[in-house]
Amino acid sequence: MFTAFYNSIKIKDIRSRILFTAGIIVLVRVAANIPCPGINPQALNEYFTSLSHNAASGSFVDMFDLFSGGALQNFALATLGIMPYISASIIMQLMVPVVPTLEKISREGDAGRQKINQYTRYLTVLICIVQGAVAAMTMINPSRIGLPSPDSDLVFNKGILFIAMTVIVLTATTMIMMWLGEQITERGIGNGVSLIITINIIARMPDAIVQLWDLAFHGGGLSGAMFKPVHLLILFIVFALVTAGTIMLTQGQRRVPVQIVRKGYGNAQAQAGTTYMPLKVNFAGVMPIIFAGAITQVFGMITPFLPWGLGTYFQYGSGTYIVIEGILILLFSFFWVANQFNPIQIADNLKKEGAYIPGVKPGVATADFLDTTMSKITFCGSIFLVALALFPMMLSSSFKVPFLIASFFGGTSLLIMVGVVLDTLTQLESHLTMRNYEGFLKKGKLRGRR
Repeated sequence: MFTAFYNSIKIKDIRSRILFTAGIIVLVRVAANIPCPGINPQALNEYFTSLSHNAASGSFVDMFDLFSGGALQNFALATLGIMPYISASIIMQLMVPVVPTLEKISREGDAGRQKINQYTRYLTVLICIVQGAVAAMTMINPSRIGLPSPDSDLVFNKGILFIAMTVIVLTATTMIMMWLGEQITERGIGNGVSLIITINIIARMPDAIVQLWDLAFHGGGLSGAMFKPVHLLILFIVFALVTAGTIMLTQGQRRVPVQIVRKGYGNAQAQAGTTYMPLKVNFAGVMPIIFAGAITQVFGMITPFLPWGLGTYFQYGSGTYIVIEGILILLFSFFWVANQFNPIQIADNLKKEGAYIPGVKPGVATADFLDTTMSKITFCGSIFLVALALFPMMLSSSFKVPFLIASFFGGTSLLIMVGVVLDTLTQLESHLTMRNYEGFLKKGKLRGRR
């Protein structure tokens, strides 16, 4: 592995790509530490410190702060981060198969993809405006979304001018970060947008380590209890096991054999070869967790306003909350597969290309076989995904582990980090392989390596 890193630095083209990517990452982290104009930094710091001692509100805020790389605690320029663009991309992906006009545009090749990308950018601006306005009004009065009221004003000058200025600043920063992510994809290493999210998550890891240190030696955490050395050892073992399981879930696939034939003269056919069709165990990736989390977060925002004490049943970490999120993840896993995986189209493409699955008739039988196989794989993958998503929540609520520490033991953050790191290593390895250098794995292969 170290030889591979040395070879990467030694090659000028790859070295330039790595340095270019690192430079943009530095810019992104700078934007996460410059407060928006009009914010009272001292009052904001005191307010977030008080929130950390509130189990429900603290976890709710930490969830947003994790993906902004700590920008929310500073109410920095990058408070919205790249997530509005991710949300817009998800919405467009869901709309393309449903809206006939968009589906027609998507089939126009590169020109169609450029139009879809342009629509995604317009939708990103709209989402930024809405989220920026909500964020600005929350800074003026946090109780609007059910958070505790601060002891001091978080904003120096309240009013419409602050809201308008904040919306413009946050929207402009998000659009710049979106452009920087595209530049990484084109001129750097890895998928730029995904890499920015991963760096933001990793940026919170030092704070998680500090909290873990306090938990072990100074009685940190919500309960004030101290962890013994054996508890730390168990946590490290669990982290290693969960990470290994996440890698298996991300890389796992069912290989369906495909026989390719080539038509010859007359009725004769000549065999062209055998390949396979990879059906991913976690076809939906992190999307079900994102969708389920978005819905449960809405419930979390309205719980303070529910009558008859119903809000207690929907608080973060409660039994009802865990059950609802688990069911939503299962449903969205199948929904995403049904939306994005088209067995009929795949069967038609195989038939047109003169390929077939051994033992299965072409056409309708092939589509039914793929649909049944994918449903079984999705069921197994979604069960593991539910366990992975709910484990940090149970770790936080049952063992009183701070949410920031627990978030690295599964859920969206770990799935994103594992997926992006593997994808980046695969791309870097492909650059080395093209130049006749050894990749990162001398024995075995990364998924997708040719």
